[in-house]
Amino acid sequence: MYSEKTLYYIALSMIPSIGPLLARQLIAYVGSAEQIFKEKPKNLAKIPKIGEVLAESIAYAQTLNMAERELQFAQKNNISIVLSSDENYPQRLKNCEDAPLFFFSKGLVDFNAPKILSIVGTRTMSDYGKRLCKDFVQQIAPHNPIIVSGLAFGVDICAHKAALDAGLHTIAVLPTQFTQITPPQHINYLQAIVQQGAAITEIHTQQKFDPGLYVRRNRIIAGLSDAVIVVESKKKGGALITADFANQYNREVCTFPGNVGNKLSEGCNALIKQNKATLIENATDVERLLNWDTNKKKKTIQKQLFVELSNDEQRIVELLTKTAKLPIDTIANEINVPMSKISSVLLNLEFKGMVTSLPGKQYSLT
Repeated sequence: MYSEKTLYYIALSMIPSIGPLLARQLIAYVGSAEQIFKEKPKNLAKIPKIGEVLAESIAYAQTLNMAERELQFAQKNNISIVLSSDENYPQRLKNCEDAPLFFFSKGLVDFNAPKILSIVGTRTMSDYGKRLCKDFVQQIAPHNPIIVSGLAFGVDICAHKAALDAGLHTIAVLPTQFTQITPPQHINYLQAIVQQGAAITEIHTQQKFDPGLYVRRNRIIAGLSDAVIVVESKKKGGALITADFANQYNREVCTFPGNVGNKLSEGCNALIKQNKATLIENATDVERLLNWDTNKKKKTIQKQLFVELSNDEQRIVELLTKTAKLPIDTIANEINVPMSKISSVLLNLEFKGMVTSLPGKQYSLT
């Protein structure tokens, strides 16, 4: 059964012109998603960026009925609904300001697994790109990462299949509702993905198709992971949009270089030239970039035997042992230490040789 809160979150997402940012602002002003629908339009209209027209849209009676139908469909089809307030909501995604209020999910996977990679690229990949993708997944498999992609032709489906073949969990982020899988040729693959991972989407079944849904999907692919790997990409395309989101979210972006003049490598080479991505040749380069050292845990334990740590310092070390790197605000939130204090704690750990400061106000174990 779904909570009443879920009903109001879905209803809020169905109101035109209200995206995740404005929805969160509304909830902050009014107190809860439920109260938004009980508030008088004249009061809602006074909230910044709302106004009379949008306030009347919120009061539209049919929205809650539509949300009720969506809940019934989800329940009938064994679809989970993960709210941003739930414990199993992806923490990496939660740190993105435009993260969805909720998403629909089929399958079973740990969205907060220690290691998650997104692999994206062109829909018209070459045999060379296919080999790069398969080899990379096989090389990175000993770390047991979750592989995220978008179920599209080309690099996306190659990454999903490579993950399945390697016995890895994989997440397909859909740009459409579960009733309209695209491309339809990949429905059978989706069934395998759900058995060995999950398929997720923020799109409800009553949503009309819009090309902008692909961009919304791409931000989730970027937000779910530690790094985005671009295998092959033309000068323009969804992979580059995903890379842009990853840079906005302070995620690592990695790409394989290609021959000058090769259209399938123009996007990758441009990312490198513009310092928007790190050039990689194999999985080892990504392991080093993300500090995925298989002996790191042993080294950390050995260091702790000789270095005296405060309670807060110890908790930070334990947190970073589970995750390759984290931004300072996430560290503060996870161990419940105010931002005014966390900087000095991290600085002490740097002096002790326990952590390393990275670009974008992020930290990892040394």
